[in-house]
Amino acid sequence: MKSLGGHFIRFQKLSVTNLQGEFVKSIMDKTKEPSQVIREVWAENLEEELANISSILDKYNFVAMDTEFPGVVARPIGSFRSNTDYHYQTLRCNVDLLKIIQLGLSFSDAEGNIPEGCACWQFNFRFSLNEDIYAQDSIDLLTRSGIDFDEHERHGIDVERFGELLISSGIVLNEDICWISFHSGYDFGYLLKILTCSEMPAEESEFFELLNAYFPRFYDMKYLMMASDRLYGGLNKLAEILEVERVGQMHQAGSDSLLTMKVFFKMKESIFSGHIDERRYCGVLYGLGSAAAFGHASHEAERRYNHANTENGTRNHNNNNNNSSDLKRFVDSALAAS
Repeated sequence: MKSLGGHFIRFQKLSVTNLQGEFVKSIMDKTKEPSQVIREVWAENLEEELANISSILDKYNFVAMDTEFPGVVARPIGSFRSNTDYHYQTLRCNVDLLKIIQLGLSFSDAEGNIPEGCACWQFNFRFSLNEDIYAQDSIDLLTRSGIDFDEHERHGIDVERFGELLISSGIVLNEDICWISFHSGYDFGYLLKILTCSEMPAEESEFFELLNAYFPRFYDMKYLMMASDRLYGGLNKLAEILEVERVGQMHQAGSDSLLTMKVFFKMKESIFSGHIDERRYCGVLYGLGSAAAFGHASHEAERRYNHANTENGTRNHNNNNNNSSDLKRFVDSALAAS
């Protein structure tokens, strides 16, 4: 056991067996249009590719995001104010302990049109199976999905350098950028850790303050699914229901982010008749934020809607401590979505 911010955490059994998979330099589906290539980003081409991303943001300001991370290795022990507090503390201790492996970013305009040449970038971070902590089952899954951890150790991106460049790229701290995600508490947690160069906030309300500052507009599709009784399951099941085809390899962040983007716009058209109510759905993370993520409009989303054209609107998240009587297993389903 280890103490972390007032809570004790219990570690699951870990293994650091060195695994190698078949390295996949490109996960382009040859049957798709060339514009759907997923571009691999390593330390060597990081600056060049972030510059390319910066150059398209004015036109393609919808960003679908997915991460791959090394599982869940710890659970908090102690007293918690609510189920959502427990879920957040679980997220917090694992994000603090672990390292991100991949980040996928896919781009489109407000109508779902994608850039010519490249719509998706897959960032591969430095990660060592000999030195870093991980859950063995997660590493096994990622290895089977084509992630080469030897390549990540030798050519992976330094997260501190990535954070510096990401802030200057214009993609964060920007109310013109709309982020699209799927059950993304962990995804945003890892990004905030990189951007702030610090551990996760002790309180969930502080986490949402940071989240709303760095990512002023975002949608979590797991929450959007609640608008329709016929939508259920994880990202792959949702894509199957909506008849959206995947490009690339499942359980790689680039392919998952591209699928997230395609499913979002299909959902917008078929479920929301072309218009998603920002007051109800924007700024909510499924499974976090107390009752907001289980059927109630987010106070932050309401504020953002009312002040959409006001530069200096407050970004504080109104975090009440209402309990949900029917919370799902947040951590397990988050892993299934990753």
